[in-house]
Amino acid sequence: MSDDVIGKLVSIQTGVIQDLHYYKESNPEFRDWTTAIFKVPVEGPVFVGTLGVQGDHQADQVHHGGPDQAVMAYCADYYPEWSKELNIDPLQYGSFGENLCVTRLNETNVCEGDTYEIGEVLLQVTRLRQPCFKQERRLDRPGLVRQIVSNGRSGWYHRVLREGFIEAGLPIKIVNRVEGARPLR
Repeated sequence: MSDDVIGKLVSIQTGVIQDLHYYKESNPEFRDWTTAIFKVPVEGPVFVGTLGVQGDHQADQVHHGGPDQAVMAYCADYYPEWSKELNIDPLQYGSFGENLCVTRLNETNVCEGDTYEIGEVLLQVTRLRQPCFKQERRLDRPGLVRQIVSNGRSGWYHRVLREGFIEAGLPIKIVNRVEGARPLR
């Protein structure tokens, strides 16, 4: 691996808006909801524009999406731990609503302002993702938001500085780190 390669893009996911009904006797406040958190893998080259990955949608555009939250990344290395903790085997990439699953990058070594190149695309880290109740519903795990806050495995958002195509398997190269930048957590 060359010095500027810091990780690998292992999977790309997109989701469409769905109207769902969720009800359990143990948690009756869960009712009808609209979401695009059910992300599925995308094969081959995918276009990434200033508003995100082509084919991906956000149901709640107040809290998700837009130019500063165009692409959400998550550490693929967390999946084995989550699979054990949540007793879901196998736990599929995209289960936390992310667009990109990456290796070797996580909240302890990613800094706000970092600029990464993946294929033709240039991404800049904008902020840590705040966990959402929809993750609990997606995985049917009440208390998951508290668990994510506690362990810090939340993911992070990017803005798109240069549009283009990416695909799973590409290296992630660091282009710039702001001097004095501190990790997201």
